[in-house]
Amino acid sequence: MSEREFDVIVFGATGFTGKLVAEYLAANYRDDLKWAMAGRSEEKLGQVRDEIKAPADIPLIVADSADDNSLSSMAARTKVVLTTVGPYQLYGTPLVKACVAVGTDYVDLCGEPAWMHDIVGDYVDAARASGARIVLSCGFDSVPFDLGVFHLQQHAIEKTGSPLQRVKGRVRKMKGTSSGGTVESFRQTMARAQREPEILQWLKDPFSLVPDFEGPKQPSGSRPVYDDDLGSWSAPFIMASINTKNVHRSNALLGHRYGDDFVYDEMILTGPGEKGEAVAKHIASDKSMAQSTAKPGDGPSKEERDAGFYDLIFTGVSSEGKRLTAAVTGDKDPGYGSTSKMISESALCLANDVDRAATPGGVYTTAPAMGEALIKRLVAHAGLTFEMEA
Repeated sequence: MSEREFDVIVFGATGFTGKLVAEYLAANYRDDLKWAMAGRSEEKLGQVRDEIKAPADIPLIVADSADDNSLSSMAARTKVVLTTVGPYQLYGTPLVKACVAVGTDYVDLCGEPAWMHDIVGDYVDAARASGARIVLSCGFDSVPFDLGVFHLQQHAIEKTGSPLQRVKGRVRKMKGTSSGGTVESFRQTMARAQREPEILQWLKDPFSLVPDFEGPKQPSGSRPVYDDDLGSWSAPFIMASINTKNVHRSNALLGHRYGDDFVYDEMILTGPGEKGEAVAKHIASDKSMAQSTAKPGDGPSKEERDAGFYDLIFTGVSSEGKRLTAAVTGDKDPGYGSTSKMISESALCLANDVDRAATPGGVYTTAPAMGEALIKRLVAHAGLTFEMEA
């Protein structure tokens, strides 16, 4: 990549999450980062810049998802475009196309597997040719899950010489509110599935982001189950449908480091006994996502974001019969407070830490694109922990 004017451009900086990203960069990388804020209105960008107390000389770039020329111009000026402008199936494709054309790296917050299926199929070859590294799902969808499995498997390989064939991802504790953007992405995905019935197969297939590979049968995770090995009931986890697909894509891009027969699911731990079963059944019957009136731009207060957290475990039994468990925690509301930090550090990791010889152009998930380098950044700067518990 030739020398670029900026390290990172934040596209969508006037939106709820984009503003949090810009605020994070302004507060933590004031003197050692070349970055800019981008959006449709220069006036609104200036207002946000003042509101978040960013330096007055942070450049403002006018760009619009409906204006290909503005996207091309923006992409050509930076090493990485960080975009929070979703739903991506409505607004993301022109920006991916622009970044691929000029070899610019890209990170997003996508949790839309049908659109991701499109991007993998339509742009992976062009991205390899241009050197653009298109990294999808760099927020709570799916960084802590993708890197949690990666961390556990790295440990298993190091300690036992082989990966864990079966891993359970479980939400141990979590406090946060649903993202308005996530709700709108869900609506748009369902609307597309009505127009294109084949989309339903992509949504159901855990390997839909792994072209030309048919892996072993996976747990559905759609009903409460009792995990004997964990001593707890487990309930369906709404984000499992995207996270599991990303984990399987990571495995494939890592040369099936977790094995061709790797089995993985995600659920929410609800505790033992009748109480745990009742809570699991209540979660399984919850329709709040489908009924939510939240819309992009809605979000929790700073106090609510600061009070949020999450605690995840990833566990499996080694070939030697030893249980190995990794824990991943985050210190803020997962959908906003932690997500804005995770995508920021993902962009900085691509811009500064990941050698192009090791990670050439392509369409990636976070583990094969950045792996240990991103884990180190998240622990050092973004309030996450990655620890082995057993």
